[in-house]
Amino acid sequence: MAATGFEGFEKRLELKFTGESVDGLRQLDMQAIEDILDAAQCTIVSGIGNRQFDAYVLSESSLFIYPKKIIIKTCGTTQLLKAIPVLLAHTPKLGLNVSSCRYTRGSFIFPKAQPYPHRNFEEEVSYLNQNLPSNLTEIKTNVLCTKTSHSWHVYSAADPNVPQATSLYTIEMCMTGLDRELARKFYRQHDAGSGDMAGKEMTVVTGIAGIHPGAIVCDHAFDPCGYSMNSINDRRYSTIHVTPEDGHSYASFECTGEEEDSCSCKLMKELGRVVEVFRPMTLSVAVTGTSRSQVWKQVQAAIETAGLEQQNCKRGDFPAAGTVVFQAFHGQY
Repeated sequence: MAATGFEGFEKRLELKFTGESVDGLRQLDMQAIEDILDAAQCTIVSGIGNRQFDAYVLSESSLFIYPKKIIIKTCGTTQLLKAIPVLLAHTPKLGLNVSSCRYTRGSFIFPKAQPYPHRNFEEEVSYLNQNLPSNLTEIKTNVLCTKTSHSWHVYSAADPNVPQATSLYTIEMCMTGLDRELARKFYRQHDAGSGDMAGKEMTVVTGIAGIHPGAIVCDHAFDPCGYSMNSINDRRYSTIHVTPEDGHSYASFECTGEEEDSCSCKLMKELGRVVEVFRPMTLSVAVTGTSRSQVWKQVQAAIETAGLEQQNCKRGDFPAAGTVVFQAFHGQY
């Protein structure tokens, strides 16, 4: 907890691996997973899974474990990057080798509250370079800045001998200045029961249940306020995290999809529902995909249709991530 408020903006780490094992990272036992998360200073709250991957709601955001990919997303003053050496101590026993790393985050609301190694982006880059294996020689960093206070920090590292092509896109949305009436729905009622029960109620009451109807959902409400949700559908996921306090309210939405299957109408409806749930005054979104991807244009259209005005747009190319298009919007409510 920061001295001036809770830091909603997440740090996101994605590591990909190669190896012969079919189950790969899903062979990690619960003790190993807890050790990895303990290094980052967070814990598991609840979890779900399917044939493709496992998804966990954390005390600070989310964890997704695929056979050859792991995504850890944490907020607050967690020390996410310290999970790397602990994780990499386990992977050789699973027959896995790191093939790429992507680390991203927005601009912190309370940057001075962040501990080592997250006090600034230069420190994060230095820590990553020191703790990732030497085969990841194709390294690029960039800070995509906009006219607003939001910036997008990207670190990308890859093994040049391993193909990094993928048809998956990722949308990472950060929202601040949430509508106060809507934000109040993310405060627990006194008789709401357990965190899981209260989370299920919030999912329905806030309209989040309508974003991805039919998906398997794992949700949790924190005390006295705050909310986290993971939903899974085949190998795709979406996740929402909310810090509703006045003065530093924040919500994030992240989802993945297949570029070849992306439907403009469906994506616009989903993102439109997200904006309706929170009605933020400022919104920034990073869309990561192939250089040919036009998903970012669909995202722009959806957000503008929902009532926000684009302020700026920046683009960057990264060896392990592909092309990142970062856009900033302002509410016109």
